[in-house]
Amino acid sequence: MKETIKIAIASGKGGTGKTLVATNLLHALQQQNQEVVLVDCDAEEPNAMIFFKGKKEKSKTIYQKVPVIDEKKCTFCGKCHEYCNYNAIVIIPPFKFIKVMEDLCHDCGACLYACNYGAITEKDIVIGHVTTYTLLQHVSLIETRVKVGVLAPTSVIQAGIKEAIDKEIVIFDSPPGTSCPFIQTVTSADYVVLVTEPTPFGLSDLKQSIATLQTMNKQYGVIINRTGIGNNAVYEYLKQENIPLLMEIPFDKKIALHYSKGELINHYYPELQTKFIEMFHLIKDRYGNSSH
Repeated sequence: MKETIKIAIASGKGGTGKTLVATNLLHALQQQNQEVVLVDCDAEEPNAMIFFKGKKEKSKTIYQKVPVIDEKKCTFCGKCHEYCNYNAIVIIPPFKFIKVMEDLCHDCGACLYACNYGAITEKDIVIGHVTTYTLLQHVSLIETRVKVGVLAPTSVIQAGIKEAIDKEIVIFDSPPGTSCPFIQTVTSADYVVLVTEPTPFGLSDLKQSIATLQTMNKQYGVIINRTGIGNNAVYEYLKQENIPLLMEIPFDKKIALHYSKGELINHYYPELQTKFIEMFHLIKDRYGNSSH
């Protein structure tokens, strides 16, 4: 079985430069002729493909099962409502009213288990798509995209991750924050790169991300983006907690300009490309050697 490593690029909040890091890391490894795939797990707002040109290879529709209630068989006992942790079933027994809120359903099957009267069956609804693009030979990008209005993107993210699981190097562009989509993404990673900025908000959200990763027993390090703004509190925190500082990206309006145009900064800052490659090998040598 070939050696693999899966790296998640994550952040406690949006706008720190997470996608900038993920896309340029992919490009840097591509220049090294590595077999690599980037999975855009930010299913509610995927944008990694903006930075590349590639051929669409396949698209998979992702379905979710939601309950269908036969009111002729329903006794309006309310057990399905009680078993549902997501408040996806509304019931008013005196009026014999019951309704499934499909947008809130998480496909857990609890209501089906709860019903003793055979009043609940299931149907499939479309919740999103997973699309695979070939960028170069041995280099691809997998985009997860949830359907507008769907409140739980985790099933779509999981489907995208499964498409890439057997590749040598997998990069996950994680959704921002520390909620379920973030956890779904980093669970599959061998190592998590947290992108932050040297500001009070950046430090606050970084601490939340680290607290979550510690409960998951995940290895992690930090990239500080936009160095030169804010203060030194992030640096002091990393030193105090003995957290690896993997890389720094300077605050530069030209970087922001290129990024806003959908351009990879590696093309304009070769020294950053070198740093991305060095960071990857540091992670692989210290935390890689995974075979799952």
